[in-house]
Amino acid sequence: MDINPNCAYLYSDTPPDEAQLEALLKFLKKRHNIEKLEYFRDENIKGGFKMTAGDRLYDWTNEGRLKQFNAAVDKIIGKNDVLPLLKSTISDFTPATAGEEIGTVLTVGDGIAIVKGLESAEYGEILMFEGGSRGLIQDLREGEIGCILFDDGDDVLQGDLVLRTGRVAGMPVGEDYIGRVIDALGKPVDGQGDIIPDDIYPVEKHAPGIIERQPVSVPLETGILAIDSMFPIGRGQRELIIGDRQTGKTAIAVDTILNQKGKNVICIYVAIGQKSSSVAALVNTLSKYDAMDYTIVVNSTASDAAPLQYIAPYAGCALAEYFMDKGRDVLIVYDDLSKHAVAYRTLSLLLSRAPGREAYPGDIFYLHSRLLERSANLSDTKGGSITALPIVETQAGDISAYIPTNVISITDGQIFLETDLFYKGQRPAINVGKSVSRVGGDAQTEAVKNACKSLKLELSQYAEKLVFTQFSGDLDAETVKTLEFGKGLMRLLRQKQYNPVSRHRIVTLFTAALSKKFIGVGEDDIEAAASALCDAVEDELPAICKKIESKGWLNKKENAALGEFIRQYEI
Repeated sequence: MDINPNCAYLYSDTPPDEAQLEALLKFLKKRHNIEKLEYFRDENIKGGFKMTAGDRLYDWTNEGRLKQFNAAVDKIIGKNDVLPLLKSTISDFTPATAGEEIGTVLTVGDGIAIVKGLESAEYGEILMFEGGSRGLIQDLREGEIGCILFDDGDDVLQGDLVLRTGRVAGMPVGEDYIGRVIDALGKPVDGQGDIIPDDIYPVEKHAPGIIERQPVSVPLETGILAIDSMFPIGRGQRELIIGDRQTGKTAIAVDTILNQKGKNVICIYVAIGQKSSSVAALVNTLSKYDAMDYTIVVNSTASDAAPLQYIAPYAGCALAEYFMDKGRDVLIVYDDLSKHAVAYRTLSLLLSRAPGREAYPGDIFYLHSRLLERSANLSDTKGGSITALPIVETQAGDISAYIPTNVISITDGQIFLETDLFYKGQRPAINVGKSVSRVGGDAQTEAVKNACKSLKLELSQYAEKLVFTQFSGDLDAETVKTLEFGKGLMRLLRQKQYNPVSRHRIVTLFTAALSKKFIGVGEDDIEAAASALCDAVEDELPAICKKIESKGWLNKKENAALGEFIRQYEI
């Protein structure tokens, strides 16, 4: 139906009588300078009427008046002396004549609706469509609004009315979400029944200010030798996992989740644009190792619409903030932000935004910065922490591409996985030269820091000499020794998946390795020799192992006892 701006439209089950019609026309002339009113019968309206005039909707149905009454009651909920206020509200309640601002759908398709009107609407506000679908404002232009649809959008048609809600997008949160698999809107998808939320948190929120934060100083150990020894991660840090496809990025994130068992850390895994079968396999793995007891999986698969893939990481972050506000420590994995950027690029192109580099919109940096900066280690009086492990996929190892450089500049370090190392059998395939943790030793316990302090230097020397000697035939004895030592260290850093290493075993391994204990041990025998040494230390020095786990440091006497035992141990 074509809307005439100089005409009002009345909908009710019965037509108005002459007196009612005269009163309505008088109201329209005064409020909107409209002198024409058309009547349409609507059998669904059993009491009262609805009327549209310009961009306003006047709802004087029974349901509309009840809605106004409920809104009036909601305003007093939570106040101390509620009974007198409630009595006053009931006795003084008069339905308002102020109409709701309405818009009209101009075009709809591909999860995008263009809406005319709603001049007072705000960016990020939720809209309600006539058919019941919801949308999120993502583009504000003169005279029209670009909106992404959360539902399938099949019931959104051209010409439909659109109402403002005055609310921003929210995510239901609560303790009952732990152990569940949900979609980007907070609905369970694991077949285990409904979830009753404790609260609603906004999916978009300002990051904590500098005054609310404190330095990152408490380790969040991954159980991965190469990371905990050289690129430690602290609670509240943002550490990027980056590498080509199928190089073990998700494996690192999963191992980190498994290593949080019994450490009072809530883990949230956000799957963005992945296959449903891949997410199901990951959930099965987490269940097998009892990690779902403290994990939430937010799943937005490749088959979901781009708006759901776009909103998923923000929804996961809202869940994390709920637990952080309760003083809990949270680990959140975004797997992966490359697909998230592609989803946002799709939305932006459908919204006719001007494309820039690699067809991404100009605000693509802000897309990820406003997400990752919400990770923080709050001061003790403010709450807990959120540690973020974003994942980004590279093409042919190119970390200078657009999205990788953006996320690298936002995060506090990166773990770079190299394809060549992966195919040589080095798992995890961490490139020591390109990986870094900008928090560094502040996120390590004293015992681990002392045991591993020269490890990165030794591996860097090994990598450098390996490059210069690969075409050389004659090598001096010192170079040969350096290459053999470095090769042994690299072999020691190989680690099977789902096999996290405890803190005291890391201290034992690298105290022994850096004192050249494994020189002369065959490459194929190092793993067994290292395991036997750690077992022997656990059997003979249990008090020292327990103190490393609980306190994270050893005194001089205990350090000397551990060093002497390793020196005396025969491999």
